[in-house]
Amino acid sequence: MKAMILAAGLGTRMRPLTDHTPKPLLKAGGKPLIVWHLEKLAAAGFEEVIINIAWLGWQISEALGDGTRWGLKLHYSDEQTETALETAGGIIKALPLLGSDPFLVVNGDIWFDYACLPQTLTSHTLAHLILVDNPEHHPVGDFALQAGRARNTGESKLTFSGIGYYHPALFAGLAYGKRALGTVLRAAIDQDFVSAEYYQGVWLDIGTPERLAQLDQSLNAAVHAMLPTLKRHLRE
Repeated sequence: MKAMILAAGLGTRMRPLTDHTPKPLLKAGGKPLIVWHLEKLAAAGFEEVIINIAWLGWQISEALGDGTRWGLKLHYSDEQTETALETAGGIIKALPLLGSDPFLVVNGDIWFDYACLPQTLTSHTLAHLILVDNPEHHPVGDFALQAGRARNTGESKLTFSGIGYYHPALFAGLAYGKRALGTVLRAAIDQDFVSAEYYQGVWLDIGTPERLAQLDQSLNAAVHAMLPTLKRHLRE
């Protein structure tokens, strides 16, 4: 199965950090955000990853290359000369690279444990969404969850994590151009084509400088906490 990282955003919430650096290359724990994704995808068994790029996208392809250092084959869907395509528009543009089988898509500005991911779509399903508790900055949520299916209405909505599996048929017949993924998903949900699950593990939206700093502090603290153990092992 192939994976796609959405990395073409302008990073407006991250300014001024993104004035000269694309958001995926901002660092936390001494490592670019997108490199954390690549390492986890490789560890999870993925071999091919498509990355869409736009704002300062040449820096991303220059920094990551062909993916060999992570045991991956990287492809770039270049949107640098496009009007902003948004999420679904970016996926539609990348479909020739993604192929005819279901694929994983993750937002580039989130942090989570890839071990939580299912590996395939069930029959009669065009999308499978990972839903999480509503963060403080998004208290109303996006979708309800009922018996393993995503619903547009419900008393208690959860937040779409930015992690989803999609079948190419979800985008069949949709014209190339600017299109939001939420609109596509809601239409498919109305036809009961979308499954979902509730994820209670670590998940962070790191779309602002403050949340990036928090992640950076947490990762550095974790490394420092591990140093005594590492030193002890080295002495043994």
